[in-house]
Amino acid sequence: MNPYAKFVSDGTQVIAVAKSFPLGGFPPAPRPALAPDAPCALFFAPHPDDETIVGSLALRLLREAGMRLINVAVTQGSKKERQAERLHELQGACEYLGYGLQTTGPNGLERVTAKTRQNEPQLWAGMVKVIADILAKHEPRVIFFPHERDWNGTHIGVHHLVMDALRQMPAGFECYVLETEFWGAMDDPNLMAEVSETDLGDLIAATTFHVGEVQRNPYHLLLPAWLMDNVRRGAELVGGQGGAAPNFKFAALHRLQKWSGGALLKMYRGGKQLPAEVNAATLFP
Repeated sequence: MNPYAKFVSDGTQVIAVAKSFPLGGFPPAPRPALAPDAPCALFFAPHPDDETIVGSLALRLLREAGMRLINVAVTQGSKKERQAERLHELQGACEYLGYGLQTTGPNGLERVTAKTRQNEPQLWAGMVKVIADILAKHEPRVIFFPHERDWNGTHIGVHHLVMDALRQMPAGFECYVLETEFWGAMDDPNLMAEVSETDLGDLIAATTFHVGEVQRNPYHLLLPAWLMDNVRRGAELVGGQGGAAPNFKFAALHRLQKWSGGALLKMYRGGKQLPAEVNAATLFP
């Protein structure tokens, strides 16, 4: 008898059962009491739901490092008839996790793509100013945004938008930069951060507040599989080719650098693995 046949069937059964679970409406998850002068982390989300799908390390900064986590809703999606509803769903997800929420306009920014950057410089400059003003307002210690090859046009656009805004900041502005991945995998991540079962359960629950999206595609149920595969990838991409996999069940991959002196600076040689039992604050000396 092949024991892996049952292993596979048990897994598919768990997903089938979870399809009947409620979407959104959960009471807020536990969150720490933050100091009045707690440092700020900004998560620049290309779309509502990115804050939960790729936000595992952001959640760790809130819970472990005591940072005020603010989600910046760069866009509210491309479907105008859904933009107000998507903002409402996003408000529920952020309230559940304990995130602040910063909007970029009544309906968010639109046409945030590399094509707009190239062909409509005046429109692009206005959007860059919006992001630069948000950076100046919050003075973050850490920022999250997608890497430059994250496939989706808006994800790539947000990368360039935030980078252009950083270039407009005063010479003394500094922050740590964590690039994220979802649609397109990074070739050179340098950080693999473990995701605890508790945090993953809360991220899935938060994702279900985006009811219209998960009804269309129940991707919240596949988050564990993706984060498990990141352990496989990260063992070699971050740990080194031929490296042994750490004893992580779930992990997210990032590229960690520091913005200082008007440029991105490497933090360290090689890669770093952050277990769940090590406070995420240790990433930022």
